[in-house]
Amino acid sequence: MQIRYLHTMVRVKDLEKSKAFYELLGLREVRRIDSEQGRFTLVFMAPPGQQDCPVELTWNWDGDEGLPSDSRHFGHLAYAVENIYEICAHLQANGVTINRPPRDGRMAFVRSPDNISIELLQMDGRLDPQEPWASMPNTGHW
Repeated sequence: MQIRYLHTMVRVKDLEKSKAFYELLGLREVRRIDSEQGRFTLVFMAPPGQQDCPVELTWNWDGDEGLPSDSRHFGHLAYAVENIYEICAHLQANGVTINRPPRDGRMAFVRSPDNISIELLQMDGRLDPQEPWASMPNTGHW
């Protein structure tokens, strides 16, 4: 029996705001489907050179009040990053809260505008602990 990964889907309330967040992570739009009949848009975003590993942002044109206020039941998306300190500094400089700072040089968590938990993991192990991350407390939950 064969199986092949297709994508992870998350529902979003504000497509442009959510798209901008994933762009901060380095993802780019690789495909878009607008359904007049279904009144929704699907935007597939993936890291460069990894179009086969997208996240699908599903935006319902008429709103989506059914979205939970806390999406922890979803679990999280996870991305390996080249330098965890650099991506966290980049996200923070663009107004993203670092919910679980990379104190250990290996792992951090942030949340998307739709409250989706995003895990960032350092490629190839971990970096030596660095300030301000080493002493930064958690913010909220992740």
